[in-house]
Amino acid sequence: MGTGLYRKTQKGRFYSDGGIWVLRWQVAAGKMAGMELPTLITFVVYFVVLLGVGFYFYRKNVSIEDYLLGGRGMGAWVTALSAQASDMSGWLLMGLPGAIYLGGMWGAWIAVGLFIGTVLNWKLVSGRLRVYTERTGTITLPCFFEERFGDPTGLLRVVSAIIILIFFTIYASSGLVATGKLFESTFDVEYTTAVVVGGSIIIAYTFLGGFLAVCWTDLFQGTLMVLALVVVPAVAYFKVGGMAGISEAMELQGVSRGLLPEGGAAGVLAVISATAWGLGYFGQPHILARFMSVKSVGKLGESMAIAIIWVVLSLGGAVIIGLVGIGMFEGLSGGDEEKVFIYMISEVMHPWLAGVMLAAILSAIMSTIDSQLLVSSSALTEDFYQKATKKNATEKEIILVGRVCVIIISVIALLLALHPSDTILGIVAYAWGGFGAAFGPLVLFGLFSRRTSWQAALGGMVTGTVVLVVWKQVDLSVRLYEIVPGFITNCIIISLINLIVKQKDAKVLDGFEEVIGIIKKVK
Repeated sequence: MGTGLYRKTQKGRFYSDGGIWVLRWQVAAGKMAGMELPTLITFVVYFVVLLGVGFYFYRKNVSIEDYLLGGRGMGAWVTALSAQASDMSGWLLMGLPGAIYLGGMWGAWIAVGLFIGTVLNWKLVSGRLRVYTERTGTITLPCFFEERFGDPTGLLRVVSAIIILIFFTIYASSGLVATGKLFESTFDVEYTTAVVVGGSIIIAYTFLGGFLAVCWTDLFQGTLMVLALVVVPAVAYFKVGGMAGISEAMELQGVSRGLLPEGGAAGVLAVISATAWGLGYFGQPHILARFMSVKSVGKLGESMAIAIIWVVLSLGGAVIIGLVGIGMFEGLSGGDEEKVFIYMISEVMHPWLAGVMLAAILSAIMSTIDSQLLVSSSALTEDFYQKATKKNATEKEIILVGRVCVIIISVIALLLALHPSDTILGIVAYAWGGFGAAFGPLVLFGLFSRRTSWQAALGGMVTGTVVLVVWKQVDLSVRLYEIVPGFITNCIIISLINLIVKQKDAKVLDGFEEVIGIIKKVK
């Protein structure tokens, strides 16, 4: 970063006398320096609480189902806030506001797509998946695919587990990048040190407490996140002079004020790309695991209502943060636009309150990484170790292997985070799209199509994943988000193969009818 002096304009924005943007203006103004002690104390207390939760649940994990799904005993509030907190990671408080800050109002289409995806996921997937996974006795998505489609070869389970490991390692690295940026901006520490410290805390309580610890910390973290997303932008909105001040700043900085970007067909594709984020929901293993874990299907209606309210408040707050940031700060770019919420907190909040609000960003990051680590661990333990390597392994042995896997995956993600090749939002977009394109159609066909064969499911999953990766590698994603061609191709291949190879396994067909009957009784 450069050095220089900032002067505050009448509208509360900052600029550099020497023309070199200095993104540590808070330190120069004495604000961030004054925040360090209160924020440090807040973070230490927060870390102690998380580790305490991990130790508390350490001895409660007596089976692999306890460690990976909490014994399928989660209540409505825990299920709802855990699902949404693990969904909306650091990109919600950093990546999305940064996109709005740079691109203007049209970036809000991402929020629209995510809202629609959230509602449809709860409405269409949650109940059927909960019933189906209990009926098949499966606790991971790969095992569910294997049992649901009657795959005798194990290929569906193995390939889907590999996809989970690849994309979740990438996804987890985005959270560690966000952790590094948060600590770097807040405490002025080296980025590498920040990533290692933050990652170590996350690994510790996930290693100890498993799914129960993750879900109960998500309940607290989800509450803290929505509080920060409502309070901070509300205070900052009036500080910049309301909509008039924001509009003036957008005009001065050349930021779009319309919901549709300029560029004709390219603009339309940009809106489709943003809205298509909603397609990703149907294939996210860490969110789907929450549906599997709820105590009963009857709890899901209450959970859905809670989740939808949370999502509306959170996505709305993130969009407003980006817009208010335009009026409050000028010249953030090169990835530093994703720190706009951090800078906003330091500008408008009392140091002690600022510590709590910054802990909310950390909550968003941690609530997702811990879930990703746990699902990745389940892919290695349940889908590889127990199913393929050691079928007679004891529950204690499997849990130990699961904990070791958490450490291994964490280390790989940490190494990737030390040298990030993209913004937080960019990294998340790739991993999110990967799961949506690979698993989304399989989940929908599995829950709603009686005669889908395992050959169709495998062909669709592999093709969708390959199309997504190739689309990204040849840079077509700058025109259209790679999840769109990947998801559509997956659906087409499944439909075509189903015309040739239909599901004939009587056990699979009877199981589908049984699940439909249970769902009808619940409704």
